[in-house]
Amino acid sequence: MSVAFVAGATGYTGREVIRALRSRGVDTVAHVRPDAPRLAAWRAQFEALGARVDTTPWERRALTETLTLLRPDVVFALLGTTRARAARAAGQGRDEGYEAVDYGLTMLLYHAAVLCGAHPRFVYLSAAGVREQGGNAYLQVRARVERELRAGTLPWVAARPSFITGPDRDEFRAGERIGAAVSDGVLAVAALFGGERLRARDRSTTNRALAEALVRLGVEPGRVNRVVESEDLR
Repeated sequence: MSVAFVAGATGYTGREVIRALRSRGVDTVAHVRPDAPRLAAWRAQFEALGARVDTTPWERRALTETLTLLRPDVVFALLGTTRARAARAAGQGRDEGYEAVDYGLTMLLYHAAVLCGAHPRFVYLSAAGVREQGGNAYLQVRARVERELRAGTLPWVAARPSFITGPDRDEFRAGERIGAAVSDGVLAVAALFGGERLRARDRSTTNRALAEALVRLGVEPGRVNRVVESEDLR
């Protein structure tokens, strides 16, 4: 049986990845921060699905030891923060910005996966709009991660979804939801005038559809060492 390790399991996409993996019978390990405020609730939720819960701290040695014991076939890196969350953390003396979380923790996980010796496939949740040069801070750190994946030794897939939205988000993101609605509306009009491919590429997706796509990329045979754009993540 395949073993999947999911970092970012409590996120909007991560929890659906856990569900999708377990529906396929994959031995799934959901990583939850040991200091997570709702640790007991997450443990109950994931264990009810048949997943194991791991609370290894975000330290390279500890994480490497955990992955060495688990020997996962696939590692999902679904980590990310928001400006609002980073600002709240900064007010409490913690660094949870893009550099620390989106880049730093992702690469910590990647290096632990390299050192564990199992040579797992590394599935990275990137973002639409990533390019080699330019972009805002959010996109820049994802471009750096993708460069690291290309230069590394593990088989990898980087998924670049557009807006991920839905009515059941724990954390209301007005800007993201409004942006998705406006973008989808503009793309629908564009499709009427020959912009079908543009619409397919950039329209929003749900966390459940994205999770199913990520799991396919992680556990099914297929090409690796590639970027998968949003139109192929539905």
